[in-house]
Amino acid sequence: MTPCNILVVNPKDYLTQVAVYQNHKLLYMISRKHSAGELSVFSSIYDQVQFRKESVIRELTHNEFKLDELKIVISRGGLIKPVQSGVFAVNALLKKDLSHSPVGEDIINIGGLLADAIASEVPGAVAMIADPTVVDEFHDLARITGSPEIRRKSIFHALNQKAVAKMHAETHKRKYEEMNLIVAHMGNGTTVGAHRRGRVIDVNQGFEGDGPFSMVRSGSLPMGDVVKMCFSGEKTLDEMLCLLTHCGGVFAYLGTRDISDIEARINNGDEHAKLIMEAMAYQVSKCIGEMFAVLKGDADAILITGDLAHSQFVVQHIIENVEKFAPIFLYPGDNELQSMAANALRVLKGEMTVQEYK
Repeated sequence: MTPCNILVVNPKDYLTQVAVYQNHKLLYMISRKHSAGELSVFSSIYDQVQFRKESVIRELTHNEFKLDELKIVISRGGLIKPVQSGVFAVNALLKKDLSHSPVGEDIINIGGLLADAIASEVPGAVAMIADPTVVDEFHDLARITGSPEIRRKSIFHALNQKAVAKMHAETHKRKYEEMNLIVAHMGNGTTVGAHRRGRVIDVNQGFEGDGPFSMVRSGSLPMGDVVKMCFSGEKTLDEMLCLLTHCGGVFAYLGTRDISDIEARINNGDEHAKLIMEAMAYQVSKCIGEMFAVLKGDADAILITGDLAHSQFVVQHIIENVEKFAPIFLYPGDNELQSMAANALRVLKGEMTVQEYK
């Protein structure tokens, strides 16, 4: 049996990522895929927790990991109430807010629930989440929308943006708290944050329709047209919300979110696919420009991350648009598993305090 003390679980739409660590050493990593048929029997994402827990436990047991030495089971945070950056223990209130999100429903909401379900099987193990998507470090100007009834919210890829920014600073022998950075995370959703001396003072609210469109999200839309669609009688509330969060963007235009398939179509002369991807890169570039203005033209670097940072087509179009602003660095992938493990290790080493969700 192989001893381990950190387990990272990361639920996504059709897979659960699992990583096992002994302190800083990665022992095992896998993405356990779930078929549409397997998941179709569940009426909501919350009904999947037990199924995914059993899948993870089977995986670990089959590979002979000694689970009774687990200290921390950590996952992504969900759409809960605004919190400061850091690590939070999964308590009753956190589970309540994950299950009845005050923001919206997304697969990330079951991350903390899944970690808690697994930790409950191991005496002494603690379930945690790290840098949930609702980390809020906004300055006051970023909250104003133009309508007193609506305030802008901080909802973004906090886990990966923070991890990449800190890694970049360490690589350049700087402190994150001393740098000004623009971080663009591109994937199913896209968020671009202005990191000023260790705080993300502004970022587009990428989950519900703000900023660039992405692989499945519509991004900012002309509001008059949206209002007319809402009252046309042709779309339900759920259909409109899906347009913003899961049914829009590149997927709505091209019928797929598979970047390899899309790039193959472009290489084979599909001008429509090329136009849509160029337009997405164009909108990301515009958002980077906005954050450059937020930092008053003082940016040490622009960091491009997320799964779409693997796409040379997308990245090259962005670089052509923003390379005069600041040096550009690529950090492809979402880095979520490594980021969560790093946070858990800091807790074990006493370098980070576990916060209570209130």
